[in-house]
Amino acid sequence: MYKLTITIALIVALTHAIAQQQPAVHVKVMDGFPPNRESLVTMKNFREHPFSQWSFRNAGAALHVLMMPRSGAIHAFREKPDHTIATTVSPDTEGTPMSFEVMFREHDADGVIVVKDNTVLYEQYWNGLSRDYQHIWYSVSKSMASTALGILVENKKVDLTASPAHYIPELKGSAFERVTIQDVLNMSTAMGYTESYTDTANFYFKYYAVAANAREAKGAEADPKTAEVWSVYDFLTKKAFINKNLEPGVKFEYSSPNVDVISWLIARVSGVPYQEFLRENIWAKIGAEHDAFITVDKSHTPIATGGVNTTLRDAALFGHLILNRGKIDGKQIIPATWVDETLRLTAADKERYSKNHVYVNAKMPWVSYKNFWWILDETKGEYAGVGIHGQVIYINRSANCVIAYFSSQPVASSVGAYKAFVSKLNACRALAKGMSR
Repeated sequence: MYKLTITIALIVALTHAIAQQQPAVHVKVMDGFPPNRESLVTMKNFREHPFSQWSFRNAGAALHVLMMPRSGAIHAFREKPDHTIATTVSPDTEGTPMSFEVMFREHDADGVIVVKDNTVLYEQYWNGLSRDYQHIWYSVSKSMASTALGILVENKKVDLTASPAHYIPELKGSAFERVTIQDVLNMSTAMGYTESYTDTANFYFKYYAVAANAREAKGAEADPKTAEVWSVYDFLTKKAFINKNLEPGVKFEYSSPNVDVISWLIARVSGVPYQEFLRENIWAKIGAEHDAFITVDKSHTPIATGGVNTTLRDAALFGHLILNRGKIDGKQIIPATWVDETLRLTAADKERYSKNHVYVNAKMPWVSYKNFWWILDETKGEYAGVGIHGQVIYINRSANCVIAYFSSQPVASSVGAYKAFVSKLNACRALAKGMSR
């Protein structure tokens, strides 16, 4: 149906700079009743392949979670399978022609769905995932956080030019007092540390990862009576520090704790826990097919930066909400002006991104990062929410389509998993380009 002519672009979608994970190993996961110890998914291995193929669709087993129940009538996607999508060919990053289906299957996808004009054209699952299983979003969760904040901004309850410390007194004297809320949304807070979930000597690994349940707590840090950092909010107030040689708002630098600032802000201003705000204002209103849930830190505070879990169809439904400027089934759930604002790029927005040489030198396709979304082409309304290990909600206004996919890529970062991640993203962009004609 879609005739595609594309050139190979060196496209890498990056969530944040995380070192490569262990290479894939061959083991039967959760084997037996009860499962034998060699096959067990644990807190230590749940992000390692192939254990991740099980844990990413059973995140509540390895981690603690809070529910976000659905409500109301289920949104009805039309169904019109287009079997030509599966066989549509595009090259991978090495120039090897591959069909759309093979491209995803061979590059560690757990599921992919293509929706155009509110119609499901293609849907496929692998590795035990199905239409009814939730799967972790990881950093695609950030895009939901900014979407939720837009409700408060539209209602004049949050001023983006103010410091978050204006609303959260606990942040006074912290690294976040000198920044604006818009700096936080743009990841331009000029922090003095870098992220790593694998380098045990890294400051971030030592203090943030343990609070966020990204690694096991040991000794004093495992006891709330003795741990210096028990909650992700403790990291914000006690440990985060500034880069004295960089002013906020100047340079894009990916930093997950920025999202914790936004979730704290939402909870503080609204007066309800973050996960309840998401449920009441988004999840219970969009016609989700299934409940969602969100992972939590050791204090049971929601991990806004990477903890949302939903089915693939419901992830596509969230993308459909954004594609339609915050409206679904005739209801304006998110202010259209807020959704549009992400695509209103200024020269400063692009300059801020261009100063991050890690992304620029890696020849990323992004032209900017704004409001926790990665912008590909603002003129076409082409952008994405992206999470580690290959989670993506891709939106293209010019094609009126959403392509959502979950993965269990052995390597976390999109740069490290260049071939797998980029090849899939290329295939999505090529398919959408064909749909735009």
